[in-house]
Amino acid sequence: MSNLYTRLSANFPAEDMRPFAHLSDGSVVTYGNVEAWSARYANALQGLGVSIGDRVAVQCDKSIDMLMLYLGCVRAGAIFLPLNPAYTAGELDYFMRDAEPALFVCSPANADVIRDLARDAGVARVETLDDSGGGSLAEIAQTCADAFVTVERADDDLAAILYTSGTTGRSKGAMLSHDNLASNALVLKDYWRFTSDDVLLHALPIFHTHGLFVATNIVLATASSMIFLPRFDAGQILDFLPQATAMMGVPTFYIRLLGEERFTRDLVTHMRLFVSGSAPLSADIHREFSERTGHAILERYGMTETNMNTSNPYDGDRIAGTVGVPLPGIDIRIADPETGRHLPQGEVGVIEIAGPNVFKGYWRKPEKTAEEFRDGHFISGDLGFIDELGYISIVGRAKDLIISGGYNVYPAEVETALDELPEVHESAVIGVAHPDMGEGVVAVVVPRDPAFTDAEALKSALADRLARFKQPRRIEFVDALPKNGMGKVQKTVLRERYAHSFDG
Repeated sequence: MSNLYTRLSANFPAEDMRPFAHLSDGSVVTYGNVEAWSARYANALQGLGVSIGDRVAVQCDKSIDMLMLYLGCVRAGAIFLPLNPAYTAGELDYFMRDAEPALFVCSPANADVIRDLARDAGVARVETLDDSGGGSLAEIAQTCADAFVTVERADDDLAAILYTSGTTGRSKGAMLSHDNLASNALVLKDYWRFTSDDVLLHALPIFHTHGLFVATNIVLATASSMIFLPRFDAGQILDFLPQATAMMGVPTFYIRLLGEERFTRDLVTHMRLFVSGSAPLSADIHREFSERTGHAILERYGMTETNMNTSNPYDGDRIAGTVGVPLPGIDIRIADPETGRHLPQGEVGVIEIAGPNVFKGYWRKPEKTAEEFRDGHFISGDLGFIDELGYISIVGRAKDLIISGGYNVYPAEVETALDELPEVHESAVIGVAHPDMGEGVVAVVVPRDPAFTDAEALKSALADRLARFKQPRRIEFVDALPKNGMGKVQKTVLRERYAHSFDG
């Protein structure tokens, strides 16, 4: 029983000058800097009146300061609540009212809008932080002591809340404990053979499980280092690959790298590991990458509520089209979606998960939490099967989740926003294959006026209602949606009809 930071920092190197992060401007953050920098943020939070168990909401661009604020929150016993910078004012208003953070941290450019929202939602304090280490909170932290006694926490105490889009149009806050995060990082570091000699190429966002909890926590847990880039840029990745030993990415990263002439076998011969997650990796991309580089991408399976559940093996066959086997300590079973009956090997059903990685439930939604668990197992909503070798394949999603560029998009949320527009009678939102994003969001709309076919007008109307990654890339107009005898929209029909929307 201990604080997540205590468990991670137990592995910090004795030499304070050992590098933790190499930044794109050439500067280096050492492990000594991590200890002092996170302490200053922990002291700053306490000075601002943030107490143990308070939520600290953060909507900022990726920066090393945001990472140190995360560690400072954990050390102070507060609950870190990262939010996608793409979220609109309407979405943020909901998060503020639902989470009731004691402090909201935003970029200086958005401060005026955030302060207005915070005042109306009853959020007491707003501070700023920018991607170059400036802003009011950074200034406060710079005046604080660089020593802090990390607050003791129990295993089940919350370390973070991550909001995941809701199937009914409302986001839910997944409550992640200190043990959820620590146990997963410690399992992964061993399973993926990370050591202090590794250098991880980090181009993922840090408001998301993949970049914040998987990538960063593994580096901390192994006293390794990372090349910390603000975003994915193929040219920049190619420049830094010779200095790295491992890379974590989403399928879109690998698709774009394969489109670069400079991405050759010679460039990555020295690399130890490429990991892909957050969205399905096609077997074709897996094979093309292997043929080009000689490396088999290691695909794994995780989600906001559970962090990582399965992985293809480090040693052994990394089978294209599968997400591997359950990680040590994690139990996965396949069940009938309706009855919950356990299904035999090879049969398709809903994936259910139990283990120390599984979240504590949805913030202030006990009824929804109860619905999502069966016999101690979390009902993922993903459909899959286990083959004769024990490998798991995911074949669909019971909840119609769309994963576009590694980000989750729930159709019901987009449909709700569309249906509120005066021009729209009803809508159905689907995901179809996209050459770059994995899946692209397509909205099929029945207009109130049959003569209305202005897709751009609807897209403009959604711009301030939905984050950009949720907005439809295509809008198709129809006289009526296909429905079954019970009046349910037949999305399978729509997916077949518009399957080639992004071809060519």
